[in-house]
Amino acid sequence: MYNLFYASSLEPIWLVFVGIIALGGGLLLGFFIRVWSHEKTLKDTEESIKNMIDTAQKEAEQIKKDKIIETKQETYKLMSECNNDIKERKAQMKSLEDKLQARENSLDNRSNNLDKREENLDRKEQSLDDRKTALEEKHNKLDALVKSEEEKLFEISQYSFEEARKVILDKVEDDMRDEIASYIREEEEKAKDEAEKKAKNIICGAIQKYAQDVTNERTVSVVGLPNDEMKGRIIGREGRNIRTIESLTGVDLIVDDNPESIVLSCFDPIRREVARRAISYLVEDGRIHPARIEEMVERSRAEVNQFLRECGDKAIFEVGVGKMHPDLLKILGRLYYRTSYGQNVLQHSIEVAFFAGKMAAELGEDETLAKRAGLLHDIGKAIDHEVEGSHVELGVGLLKKYKENPVVINACESHHGDAKPESIIACLVQAADALSAARPGARSESLENYINRLESLEAIANETKGVEQSYAIQAGREIRIMVKPDEISDDEVTLVARNVKREIEDNLTYPGTIKVTVIREKRAQEIAK
Repeated sequence: MYNLFYASSLEPIWLVFVGIIALGGGLLLGFFIRVWSHEKTLKDTEESIKNMIDTAQKEAEQIKKDKIIETKQETYKLMSECNNDIKERKAQMKSLEDKLQARENSLDNRSNNLDKREENLDRKEQSLDDRKTALEEKHNKLDALVKSEEEKLFEISQYSFEEARKVILDKVEDDMRDEIASYIREEEEKAKDEAEKKAKNIICGAIQKYAQDVTNERTVSVVGLPNDEMKGRIIGREGRNIRTIESLTGVDLIVDDNPESIVLSCFDPIRREVARRAISYLVEDGRIHPARIEEMVERSRAEVNQFLRECGDKAIFEVGVGKMHPDLLKILGRLYYRTSYGQNVLQHSIEVAFFAGKMAAELGEDETLAKRAGLLHDIGKAIDHEVEGSHVELGVGLLKKYKENPVVINACESHHGDAKPESIIACLVQAADALSAARPGARSESLENYINRLESLEAIANETKGVEQSYAIQAGREIRIMVKPDEISDDEVTLVARNVKREIEDNLTYPGTIKVTVIREKRAQEIAK
C-alpha cells in the first residue's frame, strides 16, 4: 500500500523531469538546427553574391569589349568620312585647277588675238596715214592744177571768173567722185575679206550643227465627233452645255454645218488646247452635263499645265543650260503654244540658243551662258497678251524677278535694239535671233504684205538716179538693180548700192536682211554687111 502510494507520488516528478530533459534536448536540437540553417543560408548567400560578382565582372568585360569595338568602328567610320571628304576636296581642287588652267589658256589666246589685232590696226593705221599723205599730195596737185586751169581758161576762153570757177569745180567734182567711189570700194573689199570670212565660218558652223523642224500653230482647232448627234449633246438643253464650256474655258465654240466636227476659236492657244482636250474626253465618256464638263475642264487644265512643265524641262535638257526656277520653267513651256509669223516661239528660242552657243564657243565665250540667254530672250512673249507692255519689257521684268544672270537680262533687253548690248553674248543673241527668223521657211507672212514689200523695194530702187530697171527676188531677200551704163560708171555702182541700202533701212520694216546687188553692163554691137 505504501509502495503503491510512493510510486504514484514519484511518477509526476519523473514525468516532469523527462519533460524538462526532452525540452532541453529539443531546444538544443532546435538551436543546432537554427545554427546549421543560418550557416547554410550565409553560405548560399555568399555563393550567390560571388556568382553575381562574377556575372557582373563578365558583363563589365563584355560591355568593355563592345564599347571598344564600337569605338573602333566609329573611329573607322570617321576616318573613312574624312578620307572621302579629303578625296572630294582634292577632286574639287583639281577641277578648279583645271578650270583656272583653261581660263588662263583662254586669256592667253585672247591676249595673243588682241596683240595680233593691235598689230593689224597698227598696219592699217600706217596704211591710212600713207593714204592720207598721198591724198594730201594729190589735193595739193589738184589745187595747183585748178589754179593753172583757172588762169588758162580765163586767158584763152575769156570766161568770167565765176564761169571759169564753175567749169573747174564741175571737173574736180567728177574726178573726186570717181576717186572717192574707188576708195570706198577698195576699203569695203578689204573689210569683207577680213571680217566676212570669219563671220561666215562661225555662222555657217552654227547653222550646220543644228537643224530642227518648225511647228506652225493656228488660231482655231477642230474637234472631230463620232456623229452629228453628238453636236446636240454638246450644245445641251437650251444651250446650257455649250455655255458652260465657253464660260469655263474662255473659248468660242462654233457649231456649223460641217459634218461631224466643231470649231474652237480663241486668241489664246493654251485655252484652246484645254477646251479641245475637255471636249475630246467628254465625247469619249458620253456623259455630258455641267458637272461633268467642269470636271473634264479641270482635268484638261491640269494636264496642259503638266505638259507646259514638260515642254520647259525638255527645252532646257535639249539645250543644256542647267537648272531653272520652276515658275520660269512653266512660263518657258507656254512658248510652245505661241507663234510669231507662223514660227513656233519655243522652237525659235531653242534655235537661237544653239546658234548663240556655237558662235560663243568659236569666240571663246561662255557657251552655256550664251545658250541660256538665247533660250530666254523671247520669254516675255509667253505673257504679253495678259499684261501691258512689249515682250522685251515683260521678259526683262520676269528675268529680274527670278534673279537671272545680268548678261541674260541684257541680252533679252537688247535683242531688238531697245537697249545697248553690254557683252559679246548679247550681240551673239541678236545675230542668232536674226538667223533663226530669216532662214528660208522659218516664218510665213500674208500675200498682201509680201507683195507690198516687193513693190516698195522696187519703188525705192527705181527712184534712184541712173537706175534703168530693178527686180526684187528671193522672196524679197534680194533686189537686183540694172543701171544705165552711160550715166553710172563702174566706181559709182558702189555709191548707188550704198544709197539704196540706206533708203531701204530708213523707209522699210522687214525681218532679216535684204541684199542689194547693182549691175552695170555696156555692150557694143555692130552688124557687118
